[in-house]
Amino acid sequence: MTIRRVALRQTPQLCRRGLNPANLAISQRPRFSTISRRNGGPGRSRGGLGKFLGGVLVALAAGGAVVLYPSGTKDPPKPREAVIEYEKARPLAESKEANRDLISSQHLQVKKSWENPGVYAWGSNSGRVAAPDSTEGVVKTPRRITYFDGQLLRDIKLDRDFGAAVTENGNLVQWGTAFSTANPAPTETLRGKDLVKVEISRDRIIALGKNGTVYSLPVAGSDQNAGKKTQKSSWFSFWSSSETVHYRQLKPKNLAWGESVVDVASGLEHALLLTSKGRVFSAASSTSDFPSKGQLGIPGLNWATRPSGPYDEPHEILTLQGMNITKVAAGDYHSLALDANGRVFVFGDNTSGQLGFEVEPQFPFVDGPIPLPFSKIYGGSNLQPRITSIAAGGANSFFTVDAKRVAGLAETTPAQDLGRVTADTWACGSGILGSLGTGKWTHVSLGPSKIKSLSELYEWDEKRNSVVPIRLARLSVGSTHAAAVMDNVTSVDASTITSDNDTNWGADIVFWGGNEYYQLGTGKRNNIALPTYISPLDGGEGDAEKGREGELHRFQITPRSTVRLGPGGSGRRVSVEQRVECGRFVTAVYSGT
Repeated sequence: MTIRRVALRQTPQLCRRGLNPANLAISQRPRFSTISRRNGGPGRSRGGLGKFLGGVLVALAAGGAVVLYPSGTKDPPKPREAVIEYEKARPLAESKEANRDLISSQHLQVKKSWENPGVYAWGSNSGRVAAPDSTEGVVKTPRRITYFDGQLLRDIKLDRDFGAAVTENGNLVQWGTAFSTANPAPTETLRGKDLVKVEISRDRIIALGKNGTVYSLPVAGSDQNAGKKTQKSSWFSFWSSSETVHYRQLKPKNLAWGESVVDVASGLEHALLLTSKGRVFSAASSTSDFPSKGQLGIPGLNWATRPSGPYDEPHEILTLQGMNITKVAAGDYHSLALDANGRVFVFGDNTSGQLGFEVEPQFPFVDGPIPLPFSKIYGGSNLQPRITSIAAGGANSFFTVDAKRVAGLAETTPAQDLGRVTADTWACGSGILGSLGTGKWTHVSLGPSKIKSLSELYEWDEKRNSVVPIRLARLSVGSTHAAAVMDNVTSVDASTITSDNDTNWGADIVFWGGNEYYQLGTGKRNNIALPTYISPLDGGEGDAEKGREGELHRFQITPRSTVRLGPGGSGRRVSVEQRVECGRFVTAVYSGT
């Protein structure tokens, strides 16, 4: 039986991809064929021919694709030859010194600090402290206080509403709205006392004279003028005259022959006086509130129990007798004292853990000095700690420690690193604004925490030909922020007889903590919980002049050196260094003598 059907002969898939749609339509035309069930003679013959023709078409399509492929494609572009630029082209130097300025931002910073000494300040300006001649609320980046241009200072302290500085001649300069709302510009007040250091409380200034005399005078200029003036006398009694400002003297009693006050520290309400014999006295330093949080270090002493006499009479801290105290520091409401053996004593407010102990709500303060056991902190480490310096501010305390490697009880053979010293920095207190510098944001401290980025640091000292620990040269603590100057290797010996590429460089300096008033100098307002660098004080202006515009360089502070001031070293020869001072929401870097 023969059946008749339509067979749709489709081109194979491979062929369809190689042909255009028109050819595909032709290849799919219907064809009629008669197939016999009994034999496949005619049908089998036609099926074989179709397969043959399909194979030919597939071969032609594949061959055409191979032939046409090179003409339809382009060679890939050759990669451009890489050109490595190691350094941007710089202007040609006209002299040896000009070449140093061109190749080193650090050298230029050191040079400018000598040629143009003075004060840079930034942070809160609500009290006209950071910029006395401006009404801006904040100063976001370092700016010069023009009054101090060309001047060297012995000391400077800053509050958000007033500032105080000691000139090179030992006179006191005050400014800010708390000093005078009508004229907040810097003005000399206390003169002729040969002052060497100044501290500030909430409303008074505590100034130390070179001879050991301690002066206490009100911040407000109106109070200085209204109060009773002390009579000053010369070598001849008939040449006596009245002082120009009102002040008081803080006189510790029962000082030994030749004993005098050599250091002072102040919180918001109290002051600490350190004598040359290692004795410590404390006194009220504010007229608004009498110290009541144990910061005086005398158990049971408060306004109601104070002895008769002046309210700010100094009292010796008897617990520290015989301890040979070498350094004192004060936060807002707490105190620290360091002895000659590297032990630290703490007392006062501990509501944030600033004394280094866990906070106990039932005992918010300690009214007598107690030792902070750093030996327990280093327990089991085979390191013997010795505290080398202390600093305090706001509700924070800082300690630098030299930890010496010693032999452990379980060590059978001597270690190769016996005697090696590791320099560590520890912090405690409030850290919610990042002021601990540990990278953590904590309300209170359970004990001292190590600032890892300022600890266990070493460098190679070419002069000693050995690896030495990097310590802190200076630590300044404000109410919510802090700054640390590293004691790293510096160089200030470049001269006309050294090579063209021999440059000066200063010490590294880092900042951290609260930044709500731009007091960190980064130009931004975010708080920072880790020590960080800032840009050069001039904002990169000097680098731009030398062809380094857009480059990132860090501020390095100039170490002490004896140089000639002024452009090209044309001025007088002095010993000078740059110092940093962190205050209450304000920061300053000044040229110190």
